[in-house]
Amino acid sequence: MTGRIDLNADLGEGYGFDGALMRLVTSCNIACGGHAGDPVTMRETLIKARNAGVVAGAHPSYPDREGFGRRAFDVEPGHLLDLLAEQVRALTDLAAQEGVRLAHIKPHGALYHAAAAHRDTAEVIIRLMQACLPDGRLVGPPTGALREAAVEHNIIYHAEGFVDRVYLDSGDLVPRDQDGAVLDTLAARVAQALDLARSGRVTTWSGCRLALPVQTLCLHGDTEGALDTARAIRRSLLGAGIDVVSLA
Repeated sequence: MTGRIDLNADLGEGYGFDGALMRLVTSCNIACGGHAGDPVTMRETLIKARNAGVVAGAHPSYPDREGFGRRAFDVEPGHLLDLLAEQVRALTDLAAQEGVRLAHIKPHGALYHAAAAHRDTAEVIIRLMQACLPDGRLVGPPTGALREAAVEHNIIYHAEGFVDRVYLDSGDLVPRDQDGAVLDTLAARVAQALDLARSGRVTTWSGCRLALPVQTLCLHGDTEGALDTARAIRRSLLGAGIDVVSLA
């Protein structure tokens, strides 16, 4: 049983309760222009993170505002690296202006899943880390190509579990276009968060028990009821004797 867990949220994506969420999480992943975000929202989110004492990281994605970064793209690796580096450097520059240290990079949406499934995409993320945040940490799935590449390149890796998504037996997430892909009750989200934090396991779509050791829990800022979910999960974790602390 773990005695501590990080609680992160994807923020700066255009929703109106980032400030309230920032008081509940311990780290945040800031959209930096690919699927959402612009210089104004990036700066605002950095300031909120600084004022709340929340660890900030970059949340780059495929350049896909229309699809919110959740559509797969076939992009040549060198070009993809340029696109992602532009996003991360834009956030890094603003962070320096606001006196905020970026601690990590977490790919968003389809990029996150492509990096877990495909070694060439994982290597792009590794090169992004080396170019833009060489002393930083990488956040991603507990298994797959991204974690394997991070280990091989000696990059500190934080395995992440989702409190509001349903898992397949493979450890992948149920695709969002399938009914039931998102846990739609507060009780189910709290139960999954506690399960991941306490046992490092999760009950999958089929009812199997899957080992999923994680160091950080993510709740999506765009999931309906995200604020109530964050409040309930933080309260439940603390009530179970689990410290909610950042990993940086």
